[in-house]
Amino acid sequence: MFTDRLSRLQTKLAEADIDVALITDDDNVYYLTGYYDYLHMEFGRPTILVVPKDGEALLITPTIDLNSAQAAARVGRIAPWNDGMGNEWREELPGAVQSATKVAIEPGHMPPPVRAYVNHLVDAVALTTVTPILNEMRMIKSAQELQLARHAGEVATAMMNAGRAAIGDGVPEFEVAIATSQAGTRKAAELLAAHYDDTDMSPNTHFLQIMASGEDIIKTHHRASTRVMRQGEPVFLCFCGMTNFHRFKLGFDRTFWIGEPDPEQVKVYEVAVASQKAALDALRPGVTAESIHAEYAEVIQGAGFEYPFRCGRATGFSFLEAPQLVTGDTTIIQPGMVLAVDGSVSVDTFRAQVGDSFIITDDGWEPLTHHPKSVEEVIL
Repeated sequence: MFTDRLSRLQTKLAEADIDVALITDDDNVYYLTGYYDYLHMEFGRPTILVVPKDGEALLITPTIDLNSAQAAARVGRIAPWNDGMGNEWREELPGAVQSATKVAIEPGHMPPPVRAYVNHLVDAVALTTVTPILNEMRMIKSAQELQLARHAGEVATAMMNAGRAAIGDGVPEFEVAIATSQAGTRKAAELLAAHYDDTDMSPNTHFLQIMASGEDIIKTHHRASTRVMRQGEPVFLCFCGMTNFHRFKLGFDRTFWIGEPDPEQVKVYEVAVASQKAALDALRPGVTAESIHAEYAEVIQGAGFEYPFRCGRATGFSFLEAPQLVTGDTTIIQPGMVLAVDGSVSVDTFRAQVGDSFIITDDGWEPLTHHPKSVEEVIL
């Protein structure tokens, strides 16, 4: 799988007259090689994948992670570097680009120290971007990736069910986060054991649980806190960061109430659900990404609420991939895409959101995440 992806990238580089690409986004390094470096740039240790249009790919990575790289990376050569020794990660780059007339980088994902050094090595006129090529490659998922997506949906659904069961009067938010993490980890471990040989892949969920309750419901990306939930309050759960099975990401959200809800909040919630339904009614191959957003936005604005943020986005080995369901994105929806599709409305004192992920099929879509969303079914 990874060898084939590297080969496809090299073909596309040759077609674009690009001599070499320098890949620095960790999700793309994994997508192309099977190697992931948990520390990566956040710890100040660059990993750089050098992909020539022909010949063997080179992985530049810290010596501290060499054993992991040798076990996982499907590349021709690995060049380890150590802190404070020689020219560190810079050692191999001059030779990699010295004869190139066009060098492709990831402008939005190249850390400043690496970008500064590349700018020193390569004239600005010789630099171009590889991002559109990689975005296009990753847009349509393979059969293996779609299996990962379905399993990620099972993990997400287990987490949502556990979170729902943990919500209650007198319960602190962090208890819900513990419950969702345990349920997701156990489901992921079950799936890994049944379907995968990769014993190095961790089943543990990570990323702080996004949730909000009571008056904090308007805080979109609030993390689980010590706040104690009370009867009559709304509660929002979002798994867009935690649903990460075998490195494949999805989006998934629900809004609940503990006991009878405020009727005014229910009205807002029903518009959010209707806006997602409008998007899903329009979602199919052959339409543009922005047209999905338009249907969703029409419901929200037609009900008297403000113009909303994007309706959704593609997911995969990154939390955000192309296309996005937003005004201005004219990408044609195609079978094999995986999209998170939301419905959402915000007012001064309340915010409602429902979101699910879907595989685009030949004639519509296949849901990956499953949980009720009618008002009656989200009252706990």
